[in-house]
Amino acid sequence: MSKQVAVILSGCGVQDGSEIYETTLTLLRLDQLGIGYRCFAPDMDQHHVIDHRSGEVAEGELRNVLTESARLARGEISPLEDLDAVEFDAVILPGGFGAAKNLSNYAWAGNDMEVHEGLVEAIAPFHEARKPIGLMCITPALVPKLLGPGIAVTIGHDPGVSGGISAMGGLHRSCGVEDIVVDFENRVVTTPAYMLATRISEAATGIFKLVDRIDEMMDL
Repeated sequence: MSKQVAVILSGCGVQDGSEIYETTLTLLRLDQLGIGYRCFAPDMDQHHVIDHRSGEVAEGELRNVLTESARLARGEISPLEDLDAVEFDAVILPGGFGAAKNLSNYAWAGNDMEVHEGLVEAIAPFHEARKPIGLMCITPALVPKLLGPGIAVTIGHDPGVSGGISAMGGLHRSCGVEDIVVDFENRVVTTPAYMLATRISEAATGIFKLVDRIDEMMDL
């Protein structure tokens, strides 16, 4: 039977949801490797909606994270509460500011952030079962609160975010856009993606490496 990977989304669009290129590149590489996947997202209102042309908050507009994430998954998506780690061999979280606004409150709480309870409940069984966990872009910043202290991750080399990770008890490793950081003990793989990428091909190289490493680790 094919390997199966859960992909957790946080909306649709870099400013208020999942980063579209990062999500698409992740799904593309999984498919190229013959790995099955299923997308999940919390069934909740977004923190806010951003007009991606102006970068301004769309006042009075309300959108649902699960409904918006369905755009990326072409409708094939399930509520996060339905994610059962027993049915999957690994889990991957694409980036985008939805991770900092919908999957957590990192965008405004910083180092005092709280991670969405449903995300904690979904990810914990993967970690406990030592199933590989992949995170990219801003999502590695959630790791100290999501998985615990002492786990090596990267968001690239932004001093503010990397310093925050350290302050929360994490271990940050500087990394180029086209590379990955692997914490073998905790089976966590991270890459900077659009924390550093200036074009889609740069993001693709690191994301493909992350998925490739997740694929290898599922065999161990």
